[in-house]
Amino acid sequence: MLGLQAHGSPTLCSQRLYMSPLELTSIAIPAPSGNPRSTVVLLHGWGANDRDLLSIAQALNLPDCQFIFPNATFAHPGMPGARMWYELGPQLEFDRDPEGIEASRTAIAALLERVAIETAIPLSQTVLAGFSQGGAMTLDVGMRLPLAGVVSLSGYLHAALDAEAVTIKPALVMHGSADPVVPFGAAIRVCNALKQVGIGVEFHEFAIGHGICPEEIAVFREFLVKVLG
Repeated sequence: MLGLQAHGSPTLCSQRLYMSPLELTSIAIPAPSGNPRSTVVLLHGWGANDRDLLSIAQALNLPDCQFIFPNATFAHPGMPGARMWYELGPQLEFDRDPEGIEASRTAIAALLERVAIETAIPLSQTVLAGFSQGGAMTLDVGMRLPLAGVVSLSGYLHAALDAEAVTIKPALVMHGSADPVVPFGAAIRVCNALKQVGIGVEFHEFAIGHGICPEEIAVFREFLVKVLG
């Protein structure tokens, strides 16, 4: 099960580094086939880093898909080597750092646009996914861009969605029913909010805490195959 701490990575070939105007760096894993036709960008959670979710690329086993793993915008103040997308309060109080959210929003969007240009794989063939705080950033940024889809794993919403700013795309929401960090109710609120602005939502509940289980990876893969072709 993958949690908030960094994990070992699969064998990486030709790692590339992307930079946004805000110095957002990422690890890139090329498509195994050598002929990338789609991109999946995975945002790690609070207190992790760009290596935390690397093993997911190998587990998903998508030969024509390249994977991008950004390092979050800010250094975590209490954990050497760890990163965060913005400061959090002890009760997931994300509203204490609106400037941090805006900076990460800008950086992630810039990275997505740059990867699309440099790889010639359009946003319409790109899926943005994230775990926990990365899931929140995925929902924040992903709703505004013409992506192939978005995936929230144990994520939550920053605020009500603006229907006029949303671009319609499929969404996958997955959450642990025993999550002690991001309560399960956050997933229900995400699903309801997405449906209210016309987003088709696929929702899956798992009997786990705050992490990612193999069953989620299987559902994730099915979703990617469906939206990316």
